[in-house]
Amino acid sequence: MFRRFLIWIAVFLGSSFYARAQWDVQFSDYASLKAFYNPAVSGTDGLLNVNAAYSMQMVGFEGAPKTMFVGADIPIYFIGPRHGAGVSFMSDEIGMFKTQKFSIQYAYNFKLGKKARLAAGIQASMLTETFDPSDIELGDDSDPAFPTSSTDGSGFDLGAGLYFYHPDYWGGFSVQHILSPTIMLGETNEISISPMYYLMGGCNIKIRNTLLSLQPSFLVQSDFQSWREDITCKLTYDNDGKKFYGGLGYSPNTSFTVLLGGEFHGISLGYSYQIYTTGIGLQNGSHEIVLGYKTNLDLFKKGRNKHKSVRIL
Repeated sequence: MFRRFLIWIAVFLGSSFYARAQWDVQFSDYASLKAFYNPAVSGTDGLLNVNAAYSMQMVGFEGAPKTMFVGADIPIYFIGPRHGAGVSFMSDEIGMFKTQKFSIQYAYNFKLGKKARLAAGIQASMLTETFDPSDIELGDDSDPAFPTSSTDGSGFDLGAGLYFYHPDYWGGFSVQHILSPTIMLGETNEISISPMYYLMGGCNIKIRNTLLSLQPSFLVQSDFQSWREDITCKLTYDNDGKKFYGGLGYSPNTSFTVLLGGEFHGISLGYSYQIYTTGIGLQNGSHEIVLGYKTNLDLFKKGRNKHKSVRIL
């Protein structure tokens, strides 16, 4: 959430700025958006997956972050069941900055035993950063280092990852910003983005003789200068395809998160609220909604679609 405040301050203090702050967006319900963090996830479950998320962080603060994400992935049956592809778009606004990221993904997976799969994936992205100071008033606008009108820049980037999947447990490791791209804003200002590393994992634990199950998960992310760890656990009630879940999340020295969701007649809705532990008021937390859609899309296989569902996780 503070990933570009350092950039904002540096614009006022110098003729150029160098960003080493955490750049990537953080979602509370990360387990529902695995492909956002790891391109190797694409196509591993044999279904068409469409996901969308919207997050409002630090509600009540002017210029607080707002993030929108839409992504889809699918197995490429006309090449073979071991191939998957994905595409995604993210738009993130904070203060005078707007970041957009368009990505395409490719993954290759193979079986490990009867139920498990291991996949390797790569992602190519185009990043665009826009700086627009038109809504602020400057006491002295004569400094040529400070852009007085909207300016933008772009850069090419790569990501890669490994992903292991089993019906009862999963895990993955990935890296974003392999190329450490530098985005120029005007002639003198630049944003340099450091590689970010992600380690994720989770499992599904069924509670005997009940309709309940537990889904603990974790996410660790770092650029080796700063670290963030998230631990989450959902309790799900599943009765003939009708699901309800509640969950709690914790990020040391950062926040607590409450998650709620349900699925009805193929449509489900999930919501999370993140409460910061850094002195920000209870009412100034973060709201997040995640929508997901899955279907067995037989475009390149014989037979009709056998399964179809809409889910917000």
